[in-house]
Amino acid sequence: MTNSSTGNGSALEWFKSSYSTNDGPECVEVAFAPETIHVRDSKHAQSPQLAFGPRPWAAFVSYAADH
Repeated sequence: MTNSSTGNGSALEWFKSSYSTNDGPECVEVAFAPETIHVRDSKHAQSPQLAFGPRPWAAFVSYAADH
């Protein structure tokens, strides 16, 4: 796992998608901060990240689980 700053001096702990394996294509990683959920491409960890509030993240996860 890679750490990245949240902008306030604290490091993020990144978790790779369970669909990502060492044998196949990598996918996404997420990190949880007190008020945001961060998402990045695991193949390009230094690229820009997305950040979501808890409510939009929960809606996305619920939608993704159904599809």
